[in-house]
Amino acid sequence: MSELNEIVLKIIADGKGILAADESNGTMTKRLTSVNISSSPENRLLFRETLFSSEKMKECIGGVILYDETINQMSSIGKLIPDLISSSGAIPGIKVDTGAKDLANSSEEKITEGLDGLRDRLKKYYEVGARFTKWRAVFSINDKYPSKLAIHSNAHALARYAALVQEKGMVPIVEPEVLMEGDHSAKDCLNKTSEVIQKCFEELILHKIDLSGIILKPNMILAGSQSKDKISKEEVSEKTLECLKNSVPSEVPGIAFLSGGQSENEATENLNEINKNNNTNFIMTYSYGRALQQSALKFWSKDVRNKKGTQDLFNHRAKMCSLAAQGKWSIVLEDK
Repeated sequence: MSELNEIVLKIIADGKGILAADESNGTMTKRLTSVNISSSPENRLLFRETLFSSEKMKECIGGVILYDETINQMSSIGKLIPDLISSSGAIPGIKVDTGAKDLANSSEEKITEGLDGLRDRLKKYYEVGARFTKWRAVFSINDKYPSKLAIHSNAHALARYAALVQEKGMVPIVEPEVLMEGDHSAKDCLNKTSEVIQKCFEELILHKIDLSGIILKPNMILAGSQSKDKISKEEVSEKTLECLKNSVPSEVPGIAFLSGGQSENEATENLNEINKNNNTNFIMTYSYGRALQQSALKFWSKDVRNKKGTQDLFNHRAKMCSLAAQGKWSIVLEDK
């Protein structure tokens, strides 16, 4: 087992998943404003630290993706945030892309930037404790998109990113997200997601990536958010597994799904159904942001001093996701 593979398994084995707490300051401002909290560095840290010091971090969370601001902050107990996360047994990670920008010659699509200076930034992140990273590419579905230009350009960037990360002894999360926005069918989502993932692995292999030392973070196969033809959890499971079996090389140890606009219960229920039917060798788990945090954020916003109440909600959500990662969740557990 390579050192990178050991890190992967520490993050996602035994029902553990990833807490995606890497919202940019702009995104976090939207989240906090939506619950009438001002978005200051202190408030952003206060909410995140409340989650990072929760009881179920030890049992359910194997890794935490941080944003550049957070990884350099000091907790209220005098520990750097990466040290606070490590003390729970989870591994600190870091978002390293600098965001999705308009793609030249296809301005309605996006290309993720951040390769310039990445080698030097990775060195600094490693020194403060990060052992895995994340880079997100986004793809829209409609009659014309995603174009081959967008698919190829983003796959190439993901592979270059992954090569630099592994060079520094860290695990890259490869996140090609086919967005839910739109009225496309689940069949369209299946076809386009398969094309995107297959191209990503072509590029990863070309760039000599150790596939046993990565985590794939894809979307589930769903109908578009504006589609009238929603599919059942059984169909989500069937189509998602079909996509991954046909697109992901067997050397990849694990897949950590993004929630992609699903509600907390939807993201949990669909992950559980996937794991109940998982006949692959892939570990199938979660890398959720809103689907782990939303209930806790709403509660916290009403009384930021009620740490226990916020943590109780986060602990419950983390436990439900962990059970779903093992195919052991059921709706009756939500009320216990």
